[in-house]
Amino acid sequence: MGDNWFDAVVIGRNEGDRLARVLQRATTHARRVIYVDSGSHDDSVAQARAAGAQVVKLDPARPFTAARARNEGFAALGPDRAEFVHFVDGDCILHTDWPETATVFLQQNPKAGLVHGYNVEEAPDESVYNWLTNQEWQHQTGPDANGIGIFLARSAAFAQVGGFRDDMIAAEDDELFFRLRKAGWQTWCVPEAMAAHDVRLHAFLPWFRRMIRAGHGFAELGMLHEGAARMSRLRAVVWAGVLPALAVLGLWVWWPLGVLVMALYAMSAARLWRRCRSQGLSSYRAAKAAALLVIVKFAHLYGMALYWGGRFRRSDAKIIEYK
Repeated sequence: MGDNWFDAVVIGRNEGDRLARVLQRATTHARRVIYVDSGSHDDSVAQARAAGAQVVKLDPARPFTAARARNEGFAALGPDRAEFVHFVDGDCILHTDWPETATVFLQQNPKAGLVHGYNVEEAPDESVYNWLTNQEWQHQTGPDANGIGIFLARSAAFAQVGGFRDDMIAAEDDELFFRLRKAGWQTWCVPEAMAAHDVRLHAFLPWFRRMIRAGHGFAELGMLHEGAARMSRLRAVVWAGVLPALAVLGLWVWWPLGVLVMALYAMSAARLWRRCRSQGLSSYRAAKAAALLVIVKFAHLYGMALYWGGRFRRSDAKIIEYK
């Protein structure tokens, strides 16, 4: 019932062999597939053509962003586009039942501008970084869900709000969802498995860069939409800015202040450890995850500083790659 009700826009950059599986699943269900390539150096373009997708290669004269890629893919569909369009990242394989679930949902809910389900990491137990990423995907369900770059949209709603902001390097999905809701559309998350994601994070630095990118997005969202990501920004400022400053001040003024700050970090880590243990992690891995969840505030604050520094210099943001 759901097949051929939608077109698909798949974006990618050097996704390797996985792209063939992503495209195979998309072409199985979609009426038409556009593959948008952001300067790949591997055989991604050849794989896309072999799979029967129409290829759009982004002009490198302008900065590559996922937002720009999705917009250009949507534009390539032209005026004869389907009623719905599914945006898919090149490292995400749609679940077999999801396309029908999503198209039927939009058909039955005319106020829904889009719908997405859950991304699930293919290998959450391979590393604590994969596990943390899998936790990120567990969005609250309902008609005003947070953003995610993989979703089935009503083409008319997407076009009405002008698509993504091309220049955003992070949180472009959240920003789009805000504008859709302001335009009167619902942005749904339903409790269904949507896609298998392969983040492939096995080391600290790539994960930390990914979190820097998230912090950049928090800052820009807050600038564009009052109140957006407020708690995320506040936590970063307090835990990675105010408390370290107080600890340093304590070294010079009153040493118990530094001890108090360290006690706050320890209590936060202990609380996070208990939460991770309750979600099935071993004691060792829960301790590592808890430490990372404390450290992540520093990455977020750094990403926020990058955004504000670029804004002060009036320079374009550069994509933050982590893989």
